[in-house]
Amino acid sequence: MRILSNADIAALLPMEQAIEVIETTMRSVSRGAAELPLRHVVPVGGANMMGVMSGSLGEPMCFGVKLVSLFPENPKKGLSGHRGAVVLFESETGGAVAMMDAGLLTAIRTAAASAVATRALARSEAARLTLIGTGEQAEHHLTAMLAVRPITHLHVVGRRAEAAEAFATHAASRHPGLTTTHGTDAQAGVRGADILCTVTNSATPVLQGAWLEPGQHLNIVGASVASKRELDDAVIPRAEVFCDYLPSLMAQAGEVVEGLKAGLFAPEHLKGEIGAHLNGGPGRSGPEAITLYRSLGIVAQDLAVAHHALARAEREGRGTEVSL
Repeated sequence: MRILSNADIAALLPMEQAIEVIETTMRSVSRGAAELPLRHVVPVGGANMMGVMSGSLGEPMCFGVKLVSLFPENPKKGLSGHRGAVVLFESETGGAVAMMDAGLLTAIRTAAASAVATRALARSEAARLTLIGTGEQAEHHLTAMLAVRPITHLHVVGRRAEAAEAFATHAASRHPGLTTTHGTDAQAGVRGADILCTVTNSATPVLQGAWLEPGQHLNIVGASVASKRELDDAVIPRAEVFCDYLPSLMAQAGEVVEGLKAGLFAPEHLKGEIGAHLNGGPGRSGPEAITLYRSLGIVAQDLAVAHHALARAEREGRGTEVSL
């Protein structure tokens, strides 16, 4: 078994490569080339949870499991909110061939999936980005959005003014030529944005449908269980909604589950998986449409980027080999 650390993942999985791996994976998922049981979540005290995600891929052939702790208060301690491990198995004899840090891998693949959706759905000239949230996912989403659209202006919205300012200042120093602004008012951040990414830990809505403007693209990322939601009831009816995996959307996206139950929209309102669009299915209906990618996160993404990282590690001699 090869053990890959956080530092190994950082070196082996640059965002540009992750985006291409995830696009291929989303196409495969929508062709039915994966087995993806829904995420199993175990409460472990307070707001903390453990998630168990297992599955298999046919392209590339592999299977595995991600065990991840979700601790929302970790960023205050300088730690990722997602900590755990991905264990990858090979398909010929079923042996466990790799274990790797799940925190950074999850952050990169999640942002890469948003980038795939943005590249497919956002207007080609989209240049003004708003991030609602200032944590780890915000950082990776900035990198991902810069990789797929000509972003010239970033607005950062945070619950705390100092956090939003610190993020914006850091972003400006890392990306010369990027104009940055910041604040605590989400509605002001929506105004004039071309692309919006919600990457918060909030259990209650941070984005309202009444604020949205024609032509915008939204990546909704932060709420991964049905008991949390970043969107109010008016967002989904106004948007053309795409997702990573329909069974996850129908079971784990609170605003979809509750909206369907309340009759706010019909199942036919949901456009379907981003992979189906990439395979030739319906996409953005026109330049004035509001498109929305609902990210729930699926183990196919973890397995694909883990397989990619392992292949590079074997070629480049990275990581630590151990015998079980």
